[in-house]
Amino acid sequence: MTDLLTLERSETLTYEEICSRIEAGTPRALFESRRVLAITPDATRSAPLPALVRAVDEVIGPHARQLDYMVALGTHPVMSDEAIHRLYGVSAAERADRFASSRFLNHRWDTPGTLQRIGSFTERQISAATDGRFAEAIDITINRAIFDYDLLLIVGPVFPHEIVGFSGGHKYLFPGISGGEFLDFFHWLSAVITCMKTIGHKDTPARRVIERAAGLVPTARHLIAMVVQPGQEPPELAGLYVGDPEQAWSDAADHSARVHITRTPRRYHTVLGHAPAMYDELWVGGKVMYKLESVVADGGRLIIYGPQIDRLSATWGTYLERVGYHVTDYLVAERHRFPDVPRGVLAHSALVRGVGEYRDGVETPQDRCRAGHRLAALPVRAHRARVPRSRQREAGRL
Repeated sequence: MTDLLTLERSETLTYEEICSRIEAGTPRALFESRRVLAITPDATRSAPLPALVRAVDEVIGPHARQLDYMVALGTHPVMSDEAIHRLYGVSAAERADRFASSRFLNHRWDTPGTLQRIGSFTERQISAATDGRFAEAIDITINRAIFDYDLLLIVGPVFPHEIVGFSGGHKYLFPGISGGEFLDFFHWLSAVITCMKTIGHKDTPARRVIERAAGLVPTARHLIAMVVQPGQEPPELAGLYVGDPEQAWSDAADHSARVHITRTPRRYHTVLGHAPAMYDELWVGGKVMYKLESVVADGGRLIIYGPQIDRLSATWGTYLERVGYHVTDYLVAERHRFPDVPRGVLAHSALVRGVGEYRDGVETPQDRCRAGHRLAALPVRAHRARVPRSRQREAGRL
């Protein structure tokens, strides 16, 4: 069952409406006297998460045997207790009182022993799901904490997304609380397909393999999918979709397509994209490129403006300093130069660089974004200045 509430105009959902929708769309039998793990986004996603955390606590908390929360980091930096409290809008007094019995957890992807294998895909299965682009066997792992719960309650927004077409839904399991091998695989898959053929499309190869992986999860799952009202700060909700994860996500993605995709009558020579303050490194600031690449004219340029960006990536920066930013064809042809670099890092490199060709040893970005790939965010240039020139030349940096 999926309970829907969609407001297409300027109205936003009130807290009372949010609680009502969660209660109506979540059968009591799913959480009554059961152990519930609410899985939420981290600080790189826009959503009225404090209101949702409170609503989940109000509707489900009194009836559940246990209600805990886990931040689906993927491979993003681990959050401190204080950072999680800010993310959830929970004061120290509330943490000690209202939320005293709940645990606030990180997905510790960086800690040995966190993950457990739940199955695998054969070469034939991967080939079918990727339209023949890849044929390799892949193990599927997930945070072993899920086996301590009776229900995984996914709470997150849905937006157009460069890797899976639309974010949300089971993406909060894969890669949200899963292992790196599968993450690297489907990120690289989408880089090969290209962002412009992925973002804003519901049926994508990456989404297909994620849904297949979700079918291997033995714990019951339920989804609270948010559609965030565009252009509002702090974020407010335009819609809330509660129910079976696949159906609720599908309905939320349809709504997202209506309110989050802007179509322009033409492309533009120079596009200035402002990276939100929550993007403090290029690893996530590259989303500006993903969202705007398609509106840059042939011969034009895209500028990422992010004065707060002071590093490439706290986690993956060392790899990126070696690799640089290149079109996908280059990274495929020169893969032997970076045998130890995860494919997820190569995917980021290709997606920020954009589409292009690599022939006879010459890398040629597509005209549409030729100049735009000279990332113009000054703090990023400053970061590069600390890299020896010999290493910059070796990596072919922009």
